[in-house]
Amino acid sequence: MKTSLRAKLDSLSKRLEELNRLLSAEDAARDMGEFKKLSREHVEATARVELYGRYLQAERDAAEARDMAGDPSMKGLADEELKSSLASMEKLEAELQKALLPRDPNDDKNLFLEIRAGTGGDESALFAGDLFRMYTRYAERQRWQVELLSESQSELGGYKEVIARIAGQGAYAKLKFESGGHRVQRVPATETQGRIHTSACTVAVLPEADAVSEVVLNPAELRVDTYRASGAGGQHVNKTDSAIRITHLPTGIVVECQDSRSQHKNRASAMSVLAARIKDKQEKEAAAKTASTRKSLIGSGDRSERIRTYNFPQGRVTDHRINLTLYKIERIMDGELDDVVDALAAEHQMELLEQLGEKAA
Repeated sequence: MKTSLRAKLDSLSKRLEELNRLLSAEDAARDMGEFKKLSREHVEATARVELYGRYLQAERDAAEARDMAGDPSMKGLADEELKSSLASMEKLEAELQKALLPRDPNDDKNLFLEIRAGTGGDESALFAGDLFRMYTRYAERQRWQVELLSESQSELGGYKEVIARIAGQGAYAKLKFESGGHRVQRVPATETQGRIHTSACTVAVLPEADAVSEVVLNPAELRVDTYRASGAGGQHVNKTDSAIRITHLPTGIVVECQDSRSQHKNRASAMSVLAARIKDKQEKEAAAKTASTRKSLIGSGDRSERIRTYNFPQGRVTDHRINLTLYKIERIMDGELDDVVDALAAEHQMELLEQLGEKAA
């Protein structure tokens, strides 16, 4: 094991002892926010230190096997024990490296999913509807909750724009690599010549801020407009100014919410989406300042970037970032995204491990 990795683990063992003292103190729960934070850190540290303990035990077993090999009558048994211990050490070291990878603080958060039709007119809007159904079906498989916040439907179906909140354990961790340009190649229902058309949509996945207070929103910098909701809704849409549009003047970010009949609920939803968008903008600007470091293979989230192609005639889905092609487009469009999501996460983890190795070198 590299000296730098061992030093980290020794330091983590000491930190776990400190956490045990802090959490067992009589006034530990006086500040519940701090108590929850320390508890989460304790759970993570305990798992890593236990893994390190297993590595140290395997290391001791290997040392004993080497000593035992000095006895000719025990050499055969010692060699077997040494081989087993070294294999365990190698496996445990790889697990420890993964366990120590920097953790995205947003991974456990809920998210806002935004899908917008791009080039391709009505076909693009239909594809936006297909993508929204795909993510909704995936969320159902994960037992997550999906709350529609805003929609702008096209005349032939689908969406010009749709925004939803997805809540559930690990939601952002699973879907954070979906941001970017999604391209579809297929024969539209309106095509009489049977020609294949190409259209595109953009997808943005934003982590939900823990609270609006995470982002400083000065009321003087917000313009709030109310208007009558459009679309399906019966007589209500003609009588009540329940829809909300909030403009953040410094950034020009505009958020609209009209799905609820309650103006108060629409305003709260719009403020949450606005906070998430501003936070996303701030994080991207901060990341841009450190662009001299290696660009993450799949974590840029550039919305203009073409990340995936859905080719219906060939029945394939290709993710261009990791050169992954799967020939099961119908199942993927029905929400079976695990093969794509897991492959993206694995590739990201490999890159983080490479960066960790470069720093340790």
